[in-house]
Amino acid sequence: MRHIKYYIIISCLLLNAASAVAQTLSLDAVLTTVKTNNPQLKMYDADIESMDAAAKGARSWMAPQVNTGLFMTPYNTKMWKGDEMNPGMGAYMIGVTQMIPNASRLKADSNYMNAMSSVEVENKNYTVNQLNALVKTNYYQWIVLDKKIKIANDNLLLLEYMIKSMEIRYQYNMDKLPTYYKAKSQYSALESMVVMLQNEISQKKITLNTLMARDKNTVFEIDPDFTLKEYNFMKLDTVSLSENRSDVRAIEKTIALNQLKIETEKAKLLPEFGVKYDHMFAFGNRPQQFSLMGMITIPMPWSSKMNKANINSFKLKNESLDWQKQMILNEATGMISGMQAELTNLKRQYEIADKSIIPALRRNYDTSIIAWQNNTGDLFVVLDAWEALNMAQIEKLDKLQAILSTQVEIEKQLETK
Repeated sequence: MRHIKYYIIISCLLLNAASAVAQTLSLDAVLTTVKTNNPQLKMYDADIESMDAAAKGARSWMAPQVNTGLFMTPYNTKMWKGDEMNPGMGAYMIGVTQMIPNASRLKADSNYMNAMSSVEVENKNYTVNQLNALVKTNYYQWIVLDKKIKIANDNLLLLEYMIKSMEIRYQYNMDKLPTYYKAKSQYSALESMVVMLQNEISQKKITLNTLMARDKNTVFEIDPDFTLKEYNFMKLDTVSLSENRSDVRAIEKTIALNQLKIETEKAKLLPEFGVKYDHMFAFGNRPQQFSLMGMITIPMPWSSKMNKANINSFKLKNESLDWQKQMILNEATGMISGMQAELTNLKRQYEIADKSIIPALRRNYDTSIIAWQNNTGDLFVVLDAWEALNMAQIEKLDKLQAILSTQVEIEKQLETK
């Protein structure tokens, strides 16, 4: 029985350990989850649905107006019934009035209300692009931090080997205490750096979980693969850029929306018709009567001032929006051109560090440690060579981080995934 309980406990522990394995999320998976779950994007979806729902009532008519009461009735109630000489006076009236909106006005209102959500769609796309850039930035920073931790851990093993070797060699007067303490201080500094890097990774994890609208402490890992991309800027112009950027498209949609609003204001200057029908139940011996009248609203100069002012206001707003569009495109093309030159230089520096500087420093370190092991070199020289190699590796990763950050910014400006 004890053996059965023991196996059950072991099985439960194994199942818990298996379930505790952190999930690995690719960059595309994180981007998809953010687009699906982020509350800010859900807010846009609700606003868009709200506007589309409101647009369904754009062609509705005004409610009919019903009126009832006494019509041309004398105060003397004795005169209501009448007599042989007087057939009676007064009547009880029921009436209804219905205004018939102008068809052009209904069409203009419908076009405007159906186009309102188009601006929010582009605003949502703009927010998606901003969130994508934020996700990529944190994801790539996490990748680089992992690489820095790996280098730090490898260097901790090297320093640990040196320190243990020095402890043995010092017993035979083969090494000096200052060198030993220098190695110990560098070991502690590396341990501190690892703690700092691990804390930064924790912050990136919390940020990504927040963007994905998940529990902030959800454990997951990332895919360490990345691509250094090449961009074709030869075809870049303001026309193609405006087609890609949702903020520019949002301005264009707003301009189109304002133009539709102008059409609605113009439609308000058109006449509208109405029908009024009244039925009178006459008192006494008088016959029943009715009244049927047609109505028309006639826009006059004193009644159309507001409409004309609104039309002029929307035209000026569109002029301002057009200049705003030109400003955004001008700034974007300038930023992309500058980042293109920066990306080229960063890649060149990264390549030099990877293929020239680090291999040379590694050979210098290998030579110095071999000389120290053969008692023909000094450990100070080894530590200096190691420190130079370590700094070059970290600087190389800083260059990589700069390259990836520049890529993210270029893709943000081009609005590509």
